[in-house]
Amino acid sequence: MDTEQLTQELMQRFFVEVEASARHVHLTAEDANALFGHDLTPARPLSQPGQYLCKERVWVRGPKGEFSRVAVLGPARKETQVEISLTDCFTLGIQAPVRLSGDTKDTPGVCIGTERAQLDLKKGVIVAKRHIHMPPEEAQRRGLQDRQMVKLRCLSARPTTFEKVCVRVHPEFAPYAHIDLDEANACGLKSGDLALIIP
Repeated sequence: MDTEQLTQELMQRFFVEVEASARHVHLTAEDANALFGHDLTPARPLSQPGQYLCKERVWVRGPKGEFSRVAVLGPARKETQVEISLTDCFTLGIQAPVRLSGDTKDTPGVCIGTERAQLDLKKGVIVAKRHIHMPPEEAQRRGLQDRQMVKLRCLSARPTTFEKVCVRVHPEFAPYAHIDLDEANACGLKSGDLALIIP
C-alpha cells in the first residue's frame, strides 16, 4: 500500500465530512398537499441518499417572530417536523428541546404556512441533536455502533470539539456529520471541512 492509499484509508477510518444543517421543515404528504396543492417537488439532491431540497418554501411563525422562505426537505415524512437552532428559538419565542430527528414527544408547536394555507402544529419543533450518519458496513469498519455517543473534533477555521455526538447507523445513510448553524458558525465551518471521530 503506497502513501496515498494509506492516507486515504486513515482518513476514511477516523475522519468524516461535516455539514451545517440550517433551519428546515419536513412535511407529511397530507400537509404538503394542504400547503401547496401538490406533492413536494425536488430541486436538488442532498448528501443523504434519497433526500432532497424542495422547490417549495414555507414561513414559520412563533409567538414573538417568524421566518420566511424556510427550506422544505423531501421526501414526505410520517410526521411534520420543524428543525431550528437555539438562536431561532429566541426569534420565534419558543423553547424547543435538543432531540434526534423524529423524536417529537412533548415538543412545542408553531404555525407554518404559504399563500395558499397555514397549519397550526401542536408539536414537532426540535433543535437537532448533533449526529453522524453512517451505513452499517462503514460503522463496523470504524468500530462504531448505532446510538453510540462520540466526540467530534472539527478541523475548521476555529477548531472545536463537540461532545455527545450521536452515531446513527442505517443502510440508507452516507457517512456525514451534521451540526446545526449555531454550532457551524461557532467553529467557523466551511464546505468540505473534516472532523476527527473520537470514540
